[in-house]
Amino acid sequence: MNVIPFFIGIVFIMLHLMANKLLPTERMKQIVWFSFSGGLAVSYVFVYLLPTLHQEQVNIADKYRALAMESEIYFIGLLGVVIFVGIQLIVRRNIVSHTSSFWVAVAFYTFYNALISFTVLSVDVSGVQAVFYSFAIGLHIIAVAHDMYREFPDEYSHKGRYILAGGIVVGWIFALTLELNPLIKAIVFAFISGAMIFNVFKNELPNDKEIHYPTFVIGVFSYTAITMSLKFFFEW
Repeated sequence: MNVIPFFIGIVFIMLHLMANKLLPTERMKQIVWFSFSGGLAVSYVFVYLLPTLHQEQVNIADKYRALAMESEIYFIGLLGVVIFVGIQLIVRRNIVSHTSSFWVAVAFYTFYNALISFTVLSVDVSGVQAVFYSFAIGLHIIAVAHDMYREFPDEYSHKGRYILAGGIVVGWIFALTLELNPLIKAIVFAFISGAMIFNVFKNELPNDKEIHYPTFVIGVFSYTAITMSLKFFFEW
């Protein structure tokens, strides 16, 4: 039995429960941390997410040639961006109330976490490849947790982090017990990719006043170099 999915699932859960304890408390160290994490996330988008989206579109075109165009998967990704932006507006502007905004954010991010967990753990990768790609997702989870904590510190600490970790468990269970149609998997991947791409560029990248550029560049090129090397040597 492949133990990698179990290991990754447990790590994702623990990251949500302990994210704020893992982050440095000093401002300069936080800037360095988020600069490196943001650089790594940008690299992940360009060397994995976008090429994989393209491959999913090609697979759909090959299998459903009579119906497929050249942009269905990208439209689903765009839909993920639109929905994510709408949820962000509801949460940040407290359109109804602070408490209602918190529960809207919890509901959405729990669903988001379930889809991320399902996508990562259900793809046909194992060993070093699975761990390496999951490392980028792990840092993304920390960024999501920090964003929630920043908006709702008390509510997130007492309730939110456990519910969001539960979303990872749900996605984990579905990934290990369900075998979805490849087209459905492609749609799920495209939707979550769109939401993730927006989240990376809007929330994970520090603004120009807070970014530590050398660390950001190190994050981008170190992850890119390792990914491209592993792809070359192991033909990922």
